[in-house]
Amino acid sequence: MTAWGNATMKSRMRFQVLVSAAALAMSMIGYAASETAPHTLAAPESFAAIGDTNARSAAMFGELGKVLTHPRCVNCHPAGDRPHQTDAGRLHQPPVWRGADGHGLPAMRCSSCHGDANFDPGRMPGHPEWHLAPRAMAWEGKTLAEICAQIKDPARNGGRKPEDLIHHIGEDTLVGWAWAPGYGRSAAPGTQKQAGALVEAWVKTGAACPAN
Repeated sequence: MTAWGNATMKSRMRFQVLVSAAALAMSMIGYAASETAPHTLAAPESFAAIGDTNARSAAMFGELGKVLTHPRCVNCHPAGDRPHQTDAGRLHQPPVWRGADGHGLPAMRCSSCHGDANFDPGRMPGHPEWHLAPRAMAWEGKTLAEICAQIKDPARNGGRKPEDLIHHIGEDTLVGWAWAPGYGRSAAPGTQKQAGALVEAWVKTGAACPAN
């Protein structure tokens, strides 16, 4: 290997060590908050007593909102071009940006640090498709009613029909990371299967949105 190659490898290793150290510090800061997060989701059947179908549908979306507004989801659906971290929603450290395809800038791709799976010794989350949600799917700072209207709008949800969201939320493995985020991060409430059941019941009852 050339001297240039050695220098490049050493530089990359130093950077990854710094990233891991920063991730450890941030995860420990957010750990206390994670202990108080709600951990359950109500089943669709528990809303059966609501006689009005639209009201029942909206109530089920409100329950799903516990997932959609959780930091594990909102941190990757930011209003700007930088992802967030921890349950406090702090800006990603080291500083990184969305890039043209949501996978980072050419000089700093998400995959430069995030591997195919969580790396708990370095407090580094991971997935083969680690990236930010599209700008059109930004949820940060929005009400649940606004998020509901957004995910029903094909122009802002990747061209999906409401029925497509059943698979996306209930089975997509990157979405599923929210329930297995690694040490020091609170998981989204309930399970992915329970969230998928709520989406399915919401769609089947008309996909009504809450009032606020």
